[in-house]
Amino acid sequence: MNIVILTGAGISAESGISTFRDANGLWEHYRIEDVASPNAFRQDPELVHRFYNLRRAQLHVVKPNEAHCALAELETAWLGGFLLITQNVDDLHERAGSKKLVHMHGEIRKLRCQNCGTVSYHEADAGLGTICNMCMKAGKMRPDIVWFGEMPYQMDLCHEALGTADIFIAVGTSGQVYPAASFAAKARTNHRNCKTIEVNPVPTGSQDFSRSIADRATRAVPELVKSLLSQNSPPSSINSSPS
Repeated sequence: MNIVILTGAGISAESGISTFRDANGLWEHYRIEDVASPNAFRQDPELVHRFYNLRRAQLHVVKPNEAHCALAELETAWLGGFLLITQNVDDLHERAGSKKLVHMHGEIRKLRCQNCGTVSYHEADAGLGTICNMCMKAGKMRPDIVWFGEMPYQMDLCHEALGTADIFIAVGTSGQVYPAASFAAKARTNHRNCKTIEVNPVPTGSQDFSRSIADRATRAVPELVKSLLSQNSPPSSINSSPS
């Protein structure tokens, strides 16, 4: 059996990382329009860098929680195809041990050069003075984040995995951001017997899920993984894994 898992802000919120928007429609006290679009970066790159520097620094004081660890355990033990797709830009899944992983919205600890296209790992603060290690240009590095109006990463791989998924699980995602919001429907369309499960303290109410677990990820995901592993079966025809 093949399994595809989608994770959103809710899973990392339990590790202390701020969710996408707060009740005032802000993103960590910034207007989204000011920090999460190509136009925002053109107008005020230092502001955008400052925002992502703060998010990058936060990773030093948070750690993977029980849900991250349970999904890494599932990947290791699962006998069929497995792919974890995350909307999050943090590295908590990797630190928990996940390897078959797609960061569809990019990664906070990476920068991309707008001059030569090189993507590089970066842990310190970044700014207009940050130099690309490949072309040695300054002032061209931007966070390797998929902003509004940009295409998410590795969508071909995501759709391929969804097309053969026997089980699709969404954890901690609101179901409001596309294209990820369409993943459950796509999995059910491609495979009528696909089981679709959501884990959310407040269920989305989407008819695309055959089962909703109204609970925190740290409590529900380990239990769900335990249940899945108890019925683990030999692999089917494919084994989805990012190259």
